[in-house]
Amino acid sequence: MPRARGGYKTRRRRKKIIALAKGFRGRAKSVYNIARPMVERALCFAYRDRRRKKRDFRRLWIIRISAACKANSTSYSKFMGRLKKHSIELNRKSLSELAIHSPESFTELVKSTAG
Repeated sequence: MPRARGGYKTRRRRKKIIALAKGFRGRAKSVYNIARPMVERALCFAYRDRRRKKRDFRRLWIIRISAACKANSTSYSKFMGRLKKHSIELNRKSLSELAIHSPESFTELVKSTAG
């Protein structure tokens, strides 16, 4: 029986891994046996961090809103509670953008919920 060389399917599978390793350094971008475990590891990190990104951005927005609230002599939790009580439907992303780019309107929002 003749020796089976790397045929069409093997080549296609390896080329896919090498394509995913684009941008890696050294032999990790060109040698299949080195690229495969590194690509697998990178894909695991990518999967994990797509979920983590959502958490990180929410934390950032809360920190920004909290800093703007402190500048207006109130706490984050009291401010968010008042927004809910007055049924103002603004998400944390838009509130943080408001606090950064137009602090005067954020101050008005804080004053309108305080009363």
